[in-house]
Amino acid sequence: MITVTPFENLGTFKNDWLDAHYHFSFADYRDPNRMGLGVLRVWNDDTIQAQTGFDPHPHRDMEIITYVRSGAISHEDNLGNKGVTRAGDVQVMSAGSGIMHAEINEEDEPTTLFQIWIQTDAKDHEPRWDAREFPKEPVNGSLPVLASGNPDADGGLMIHQNAQVLGGRINAGETIDHRMAKGRAAYLVVSEGAVEIAGEIVPHRAGVTITGEDSVTIKALEDAEVVLVDVPV
Repeated sequence: MITVTPFENLGTFKNDWLDAHYHFSFADYRDPNRMGLGVLRVWNDDTIQAQTGFDPHPHRDMEIITYVRSGAISHEDNLGNKGVTRAGDVQVMSAGSGIMHAEINEEDEPTTLFQIWIQTDAKDHEPRWDAREFPKEPVNGSLPVLASGNPDADGGLMIHQNAQVLGGRINAGETIDHRMAKGRAAYLVVSEGAVEIAGEIVPHRAGVTITGEDSVTIKALEDAEVVLVDVPV
């Protein structure tokens, strides 16, 4: 089954520095029909104004993956990690037994990003942070793995869960296939352009729930970029 959720139907929150759109229930936004997909619990589409951001705050027992769409985000945590993740790149924070962190847009322009939370496979993993640059060229045939529970086989950054975060750019007219094993589902968001999936047009920033399918074919209707999370359900 393929279900498309238009961007305008997402949950919202806005203040003077953050414009957030929620694909699943989060904070004060509650929709009993959108409580996540398997171990995928949160997918937020955030725009953070220049010289602002999330002040230090705690997390635990969650894999928090940040995909930067434009601009950059600066990370700092109580483990001594510091780094800047720029557009097209990814950071992973394994909150584990507990971590305190801040995410600040130190740029002179807004930063846009996806914040993806995946439940861990066990409690109290050692907290950690990592980031990586990824190729920006359009993909051919399949989406590269950005983060995975099996990074030695899949590549990408490590997460403590049997899940994959994939993403990349697709040239207009090209198609990408993604196969899913039995007992798995996927959620896809179009971060740029528009695509077609199973005959349905998926516009910019819309989300797609994919369940009960062996594979999914993504056709770029224009130059596009997509991010997909494949999880057990």
